[in-house]
Amino acid sequence: MDIWEAIVLGTVQGLTEFLPVSSSGHLQIAKEILGVTIPDNLSFDVTLHAATVLSTIVVFRQEIARLARGFFSTRYNDDMAYVLKILLSMIPIGIVGFACKDRINEMLSSPYILAVVGAMLLLTAVLLALTHFYKPRQKEKISYRDAFIIGLGQACAAMPGLSRSGTTIATGLLLGDRKESVAQFSFLMVLLPIIGETFLQLLDGEFASAGGGLGPGALIAGFVASFVVGYLACRFMIGIVKRGKLIWFALYCAAAGITSIAYYLAN
Repeated sequence: MDIWEAIVLGTVQGLTEFLPVSSSGHLQIAKEILGVTIPDNLSFDVTLHAATVLSTIVVFRQEIARLARGFFSTRYNDDMAYVLKILLSMIPIGIVGFACKDRINEMLSSPYILAVVGAMLLLTAVLLALTHFYKPRQKEKISYRDAFIIGLGQACAAMPGLSRSGTTIATGLLLGDRKESVAQFSFLMVLLPIIGETFLQLLDGEFASAGGGLGPGALIAGFVASFVVGYLACRFMIGIVKRGKLIWFALYCAAAGITSIAYYLAN
């Protein structure tokens, strides 16, 4: 993979990470279109995810600083409760990550990956469509119960093609959580899992081996592209959720899912 292909993939990751259309699914589709073969799919994907995590930190830097001050306070407060809910939501994805990491990596390189991506994009479309037609009574705050259920949604989104942001935001909205609250919660809850996965791969030397197959220039180019585009997409998506226009993304995911499955069957 050359630098320009890495920039294209980084742009795809940055654009789709915060839009409810599955960044992992679109990465696999983009790799198929470009004909790119990567020695370690998961390591490269985590590199791009780390870039979007950095863009999230930049966008929410003031909120993160406030939450950090509240969490390390000597008294229990709303900010401490919020951080505890985020930590609770991370438990399911942590379990899935440790238990299914190798299997997910194998799936990313399997010949039927486009069929899987297509099916999961269709499921994403269903979840997003439900938020348009089902309007439960709204709650003031995300509860611990809701935080854990949203975390279960994030764990399910480890499947390629099932949008993480789409699944978690849709889950929160279907539980009755406010649009602004669930959007911010969805973007913040992924920070520590991706940072942890990146740190573990650095310790294991997996990025070194992946870099040997890709080249440092490609990794850096993909990272920078993912960060810049991710920053813009994050700010855009916050406004979209507030306006409640997720049905258009449902239609897009349905079309993308059908196209992905059709492409797989035709080849």
